[in-house]
Amino acid sequence: MSTPVIIYSSTGCPRCHQVKEQLQEWGIAYEERNISDNLTYFEELQNRKIFGTPATFINNKPILGFQPDKLMKALGIEVRSNAPVEAASFKDSDSETAQAANKNDLFRTMDASIVSEVYDFVVVGAGPAGASAALYAARGRLKTLVLDKAPTSGTLAITHKIANYPGVRKEVTGLELLLDMQGQAKDFGATFVRTQVTAVDFSDSELKKIITPEGIIQAKSVFIGVGAKAPSSKIRGEEEFTGRGVSYCSTCDAAFFENRLVVVVGENEEAFHEASQLAKFCKEVRLLLPTGQIKGDVTLEELEELENVHIYKKHRVKEIHGEHSVDRIVVQDDQKNEHTWEVDGVFLYLVGMKPGTDFIGDSLLRDDEGYVTVDEQMKTSIDGVFAGGDARRTIVKQAVISAADGCIAALGAEKHVNKRSQMRPQYS
Repeated sequence: MSTPVIIYSSTGCPRCHQVKEQLQEWGIAYEERNISDNLTYFEELQNRKIFGTPATFINNKPILGFQPDKLMKALGIEVRSNAPVEAASFKDSDSETAQAANKNDLFRTMDASIVSEVYDFVVVGAGPAGASAALYAARGRLKTLVLDKAPTSGTLAITHKIANYPGVRKEVTGLELLLDMQGQAKDFGATFVRTQVTAVDFSDSELKKIITPEGIIQAKSVFIGVGAKAPSSKIRGEEEFTGRGVSYCSTCDAAFFENRLVVVVGENEEAFHEASQLAKFCKEVRLLLPTGQIKGDVTLEELEELENVHIYKKHRVKEIHGEHSVDRIVVQDDQKNEHTWEVDGVFLYLVGMKPGTDFIGDSLLRDDEGYVTVDEQMKTSIDGVFAGGDARRTIVKQAVISAADGCIAALGAEKHVNKRSQMRPQYS
């Protein structure tokens, strides 16, 4: 049966998963074409001057990357105020695949039964901090609810490779690790709900209120485990050429640039590893370090030994240009001079994160950048409210640190709810 929606995906691509998950949520049937498994599909994209996945074709018009607003518009989906998404209908579409996928979905939709309950522990954010908190709380027999508006779009979920998480000896995608964490918490009895928290009210010392579009949720204790997001400012031309030479994932898109020249921009560990991966495919890789230094537990020595990798310190991409796809960029060097380079692709890994805590307002003490102020037990300025992960300021951002924060907060919440004098560790 034909369908007007076709997704070109690649194995291990987190944004491809996000597109598929979103379409399934809306009840939209689609045909998937995996370019990692089928060379014909790969060549089809190349012939269309598209150099990245996901590429979603709706009535033969492409939407590149994960762009829910554009998907909604192309599908004719409307969002009414405080109402769920209304899916478009296609005469030839078959929603059985989407329905089957949703059967095993960890997250349920909000309904009256959720709003009518009083929970021991409500977690806002289902990343590694929130999932860990839910696991320990549910195992400690607290009635636990986890709320997240986009559970597979956080920092861990879109990390394409994790090789240093304790106890996980094989390489996994961030999404695989996160789903295992969430699933483990659900196994112990935590309930996961997909919704957006718009505000909180912590004025009542006994019951905290979490406001969502569907209603107000009451809790004896709360954990703020929301992540952080990159600033909205983009390089001129970045959005225009996303999927047409601008990429954010070598696992997804490196094969498109075999024997080509690409630029990698960033100075974190991800940029380092991506440059190393791209060097296996590309004729030349130019790594630009905007501030001149690589950050994290890596050094440049390994890259400097590769003949096809060249490192440019204190260089920045100012503009991205091209016709149908990227063919040149404007680079500012360490002397503030601008140069035009002819390139085939740009991979961006720019740092600069802001915690997604705006919904808290003045309900909790936060610093100038929005990070929630906590003590060593993850306690906030309000008794019974905890915070951790990327919602608090840490020396370094790592999934294992966020998970530890969630554990500490959950044990603190169990102490608070049961009015104990001290925390009870879980040994067995």
